[in-house]
Amino acid sequence: MRPRLIFGIAGIVVFTSLVMYNFSQSISSYVDFEQAATMDGDRIHVIGIWDSTQPAGFSTETMTFSFFMTDESGNTRRVVYPRPKPNNFEQADQIVVIGQMRGDTFVSRDMLVKCPSKYNDATNPELSELQ
Repeated sequence: MRPRLIFGIAGIVVFTSLVMYNFSQSISSYVDFEQAATMDGDRIHVIGIWDSTQPAGFSTETMTFSFFMTDESGNTRRVVYPRPKPNNFEQADQIVVIGQMRGDTFVSRDMLVKCPSKYNDATNPELSELQ
């Protein structure tokens, strides 16, 4: 075989291997706070709801928004988010925090706020007018 062909095939194999490795590292599943406490890494996904009975607010000293969240297993933990509170935070059906546990606090690098869709609600007056 020609050396150029061998190098080309080897390059394709190495490139494909790197792409697959990076893709597998970016895939993660949802866990609860108890499982997150036993895991390493800073890309752990925890899904839950905001516990509105607990205090929540933005600290201008640390420039963080903190709140309490209850996961799907019923565990409630404090979440610290290094950005201001998202605009639609109070209307959220679910919240996904991405980060890591530090002690009893979940330090979130990113947050996804899942709000109810007005298009899925059959009692929505705007939809009733269209039918």
